[in-house]
Amino acid sequence: MEQPKGVDWTVIILTCQYKDSVQVFQRELELRQKREQIPPRTLLLAVEDPETRVGSGGATLNALLVAAEHLSARAGFTVVTSDVLHSAWILILHMGRDFPFDDCGRAFTCLPVENPQAPVEAVVCNLDCLLDIMSHRLGPGSPPGVWVCSTDMLLSVPPNPGISWDGFRGARVIALPGSTVYAQNHGVYLTDSQGFVLDIYYQGTEAEIQRCARPDGRVPLVSGVAFFSVETAEHLLATHVSPPLDACTYMGLDSGARPVQLSLFFDILLCMARNVNREDFLEGRPPEMGQGGADVAGYLQGARAKLWRELRDQPLTMAYVPDGSYSYMTNSASEFLRSLTFPGAPRAHIVHSQVEELQLLGAGSSVVSCLLEGPVQLGPGSVLQHCHLRGPIQIGAGCFVSGLDMAQSEALHGLELHDLVLRGHHVRLHGTPSRAFTLVGRLDSWERQRTGTYLNMSWSEFFQKTGIQDWDLWDPDTPPAERCLLSARLFPVLHPSRALGPRDMLWMLDPLENGGEALRAWRASWRLSWEQLQPCLDRAATLASRRDLFFRQALRKARHVLEARQDLSLRPLIQAAVHEGCPGPLLATLDQVAADAGDPGVAARALACVADVLGCMAEGQGGLRSGPAANPEWMRPFSYLECGDLAGGVEALAQERDKWLSRPALLVRAARHYEGAGQILIRQAVMSAQHFVSTEPVELPAPGQWVVAECPARVDFSGGWSDTPPLAYELGGAVLGLAVRVDGRRPIGARARRILEPELWLALGPQQDQMAMKIVCRSLDDLQDYCQPHAPGALLKVAFICAGIVDVRSKLSLSEQLLRTFGGGFELHTWSELPHGSGLGTSSILAGAALAALQRAAGRAVGTEALIHAVLHLEQLLTTGGGWQDQVGGLIPGIKVGRSRAQLPLKVEVEEITVPEGFVQKLNDHLLLVYTGKTRLARNLLQDVLRSWYARLPAVVQNAHSLVRQTEKCAEAFRQGPRELQRPPGRSGHSGPEPAAAEE
Repeated sequence: MEQPKGVDWTVIILTCQYKDSVQVFQRELELRQKREQIPPRTLLLAVEDPETRVGSGGATLNALLVAAEHLSARAGFTVVTSDVLHSAWILILHMGRDFPFDDCGRAFTCLPVENPQAPVEAVVCNLDCLLDIMSHRLGPGSPPGVWVCSTDMLLSVPPNPGISWDGFRGARVIALPGSTVYAQNHGVYLTDSQGFVLDIYYQGTEAEIQRCARPDGRVPLVSGVAFFSVETAEHLLATHVSPPLDACTYMGLDSGARPVQLSLFFDILLCMARNVNREDFLEGRPPEMGQGGADVAGYLQGARAKLWRELRDQPLTMAYVPDGSYSYMTNSASEFLRSLTFPGAPRAHIVHSQVEELQLLGAGSSVVSCLLEGPVQLGPGSVLQHCHLRGPIQIGAGCFVSGLDMAQSEALHGLELHDLVLRGHHVRLHGTPSRAFTLVGRLDSWERQRTGTYLNMSWSEFFQKTGIQDWDLWDPDTPPAERCLLSARLFPVLHPSRALGPRDMLWMLDPLENGGEALRAWRASWRLSWEQLQPCLDRAATLASRRDLFFRQALRKARHVLEARQDLSLRPLIQAAVHEGCPGPLLATLDQVAADAGDPGVAARALACVADVLGCMAEGQGGLRSGPAANPEWMRPFSYLECGDLAGGVEALAQERDKWLSRPALLVRAARHYEGAGQILIRQAVMSAQHFVSTEPVELPAPGQWVVAECPARVDFSGGWSDTPPLAYELGGAVLGLAVRVDGRRPIGARARRILEPELWLALGPQQDQMAMKIVCRSLDDLQDYCQPHAPGALLKVAFICAGIVDVRSKLSLSEQLLRTFGGGFELHTWSELPHGSGLGTSSILAGAALAALQRAAGRAVGTEALIHAVLHLEQLLTTGGGWQDQVGGLIPGIKVGRSRAQLPLKVEVEEITVPEGFVQKLNDHLLLVYTGKTRLARNLLQDVLRSWYARLPAVVQNAHSLVRQTEKCAEAFRQGPRELQRPPGRSGHSGPEPAAAEE
């Protein structure tokens, strides 16, 4: 199903609680814009909440003010005006609270999913999924206004959720289905039959939840997504200047106002619900606020009174998406693991990771952005993220391990983890970067409760097992109710004499084996509680580390894809490397793959990828990718490649490349020359067809005796392009073609004869036309332009070279070579009655005719199969490239299928198709050749096709495989013929139309 057109957002705002991370999250938004996840004109803003505890409602009001302020400035206003909202689509994304399983919050929690259609390769975070849902599923069709979306939940929404916006006004909430049991800990909507929201319950009673139930027994959950029309957004924005709501914004805070905490759903939206009365609304308080004194309640009451006055008259409706799903990302490790694993799946789910021993990964587990070397065992239901590990390592069931690198691998040797959460953190301690490691149990609670557990055991059991005392974790005056996992100083962040590692936590799993030394080292360390650790987290370093590991595994992936000849596109990875400013390591990897390649096919694809990197670095500037590639500065590396020195050629190419990186025009020209280098390697691969060129000596014709070869044109019915190198030997080609006469004649021909003069006489044009172009070659210098396709007589010149009559590299002169071997020279005359660029295979068939006539005039007989391969060789010397379908179609009689296998040396095999009697005549009756007068240059088309093939663009790969499959189906259809001509089994058929033939 085609994805709906995305919303062209005017502004996207990401709100966060972390003042020191605003720039980090701003960069993350900008990266997503470069990845084409966000429209290019969208204004992106990462905005810090005015205070840590302003709530989702306060953060929404502040973000709306910031958006209006920026749009007002853009429009030339000097004050904030709500007029700018009338033509704006605004998306506000709330980061929410700290998350114990990801230092960058729930928004940047990585998920075990990937988007194969994404133009830029990247790990998928929850934020990316929500952006896609808002842009392509929920947002399309909505009028201008403000969307607000939390990032603390996992959502699933069908491509077309069926939301109608006809006659809409006010605000709208999006609800997704959930069970009544799940609703006991969440919010639900009560609506009337027209979809108007009557009330919103949070952790409602059983009776309240049942009142919300739908006919199918499920209830509409508060999903964290809401929409405000322009009118409603204007009313909400108007509150930012009125106390105490002004305290929700940075302006109020800068003016000295006392912060107020508001909920988006249970303050701002609740006052619009129809069944809510003013008195109950003013007395209530949002669930996220918790308990507070009378002064807090009075302050909140004033804020709610202002909201009631502004918003009460605005209608609130609900859009219910029955086929969607909602899951809040709780602080429960068990629930978190369930959301990232695949119970019942037969194998592990591996995303953006390189794993050496796949068989050691447990069924249903997931691995995201990891490098696993050697035996790393992962139990069922466990998750590995952002780790570079070297085995032997054994991680059992129910574990979440993230943020570890090679330096920490050794700490895991000899251990078997079960039901544990082990994480590495990047921290800053008084401005100094450092690492810290935390270990908790899967069953441990992050709630403030003294009865909780640590490492899946009671606190008393933990104290007895490890020797740690109560006073090690909490101060004596800490109230018992506050003594919990959140406040326990468990996690070492600094040791006086050595660097810290996972061992400083893992010793607790087996204290007896580690003796008292581990406990003493733990006590000697500066330790922080989980709460104390949060302000020290270095989110910039965390995201940078993840990016570095992603590209490390991506480089290995690139090497493996190329060396294993996989049909997987590297272009999204190339885009990622360029967009994130690290193309250098990728270029070095591609250089190494090309230099170490054992065959020219792998090397040519690696060089084509280098060209793609350079083209991407030009960012659409600098000119067209197709163009000349013969600059003298690049001739030295080309000469290495021509001589077969692949490693030397790649090194010389890289040295020259470094001089062409300064601006887009140079980058594009360098890319062209890398494609030129690839053409050299393709030429060498196709040259392997010479293995199948052979001749037999026959009587040498007398001087002056003409040898004539006349050929039909060709029409291909199926498979064209699959015969083109490198597809012909990387994928394997199959083409069904037909030899055809035009106006009853064979329109292509050549004739050759020996002459007494030690010269080469060339003529191009109709046989009896005295105006035919004539060229006389008296020296080897006259032949040096044989590899320039547009030079006069280039095809005829290269035919003499390919036929072995002349060696342009010989120290003997042209006359000496001709006299020594043949006692004189040759005259070669070629003609074609077809227009240039007609698409009927003229040049390749003409080359075949010229070679056939020349070889016979030189006293050699050459078979048709040898001639097909000889034309491949000739066209590589001519530098026009091209495949084998033209010569197969025009040099072999009738209807036939040509095939080449995915291997080198390149060999073409031909099967003549026998068709039912009468089919040829029926075919002739339905064939009409119409000349449009428009020509096309095969070489220009070829460059585009090769670029797409080497990039392994999915559509091109699929099309190429389809070409081959369809050719076999087409061949079978020709064998069967039309239904009325199908013959009984055993009856003979006609062999085809008039054959092409060489005549003396």
